[in-house]
Amino acid sequence: MATLTSSRPDARPARRSAGPTPVRERRQRPSFWPTAILLLGALYCLFPVLWVLIASTKSAGELFSTFTLAPSTHLWDNVTELSAYRGGLFWRWMANTALYAGVGGLLSVLVSAMAGYGLAKFRFAGKSAIFNIILAGVLVPGVVLAIPQYLLLAQVGLTNTYWSVLLPSIISPYGIYLARIYAAASVPDDVLEAARTDGAREWRVFASISVPMMVPGLVTVFLFQFVAIWNNFMLPYIMLGDDRLFPLTVGLSGLLNQGASQPAMYTSVITGALLSILPLTALFLTLQRYWQVDLAAGAVKA
Repeated sequence: MATLTSSRPDARPARRSAGPTPVRERRQRPSFWPTAILLLGALYCLFPVLWVLIASTKSAGELFSTFTLAPSTHLWDNVTELSAYRGGLFWRWMANTALYAGVGGLLSVLVSAMAGYGLAKFRFAGKSAIFNIILAGVLVPGVVLAIPQYLLLAQVGLTNTYWSVLLPSIISPYGIYLARIYAAASVPDDVLEAARTDGAREWRVFASISVPMMVPGLVTVFLFQFVAIWNNFMLPYIMLGDDRLFPLTVGLSGLLNQGASQPAMYTSVITGALLSILPLTALFLTLQRYWQVDLAAGAVKA
């Protein structure tokens, strides 16, 4: 009797022969040295923040007499003492800094968006020359311009006022450069032409169509300008003479100078430095979602 052989193929997959690991799989393995270098870089950047956090928990007597990384329990006492300094002057410095950075950042974003959009989407005489001048402005340090700006504002009587810090912060060559690059890449010409064909005026095309497409880039401009104004020291130091108009950088510098004769002020300076970091951290965590959305949209389009 003949034996019937099933024609159904074997469901078991063929066993792969043992051999060397493919090049692609070897490349996907994490490398130790790049990871170690990145971790060292992160530690180098975050260690001062850790030191400020730990030092702000110590009293004036413990600051220089205990181990550097040993925390204490006097954080709230230091915050209370700092808040009581000259009737809460520190919180006025904080409000001034938020005003300078917030209003200056928003106005800078508005000017950068309009200038960058115009340079990217319009043709006019001298366009290349203007853009080259803006690029040259990116290379000029802000410290070099502080004295000329002081002399110009002194001529119109605006020194030692809020305007003396706000007005120079509105124009950001780097922000205009970023807005121009982002507008050229994210705003299609076909969409603009379709809107103009439908009868939309240029201001409406800019405000209703172009700006929403440029939001991730404008958020980047705002964050860069906000941080730059928040950390700015030289411009307000030159422009302002009334300590009630000082931002945090100039105010804390004055407290640090007092620490030479009053060592107890060092804890107030360190606590103030810790409190000054918190708004920047909150702002970054709030705005980073715009970058994540933009990266995801770019991946889908690709």
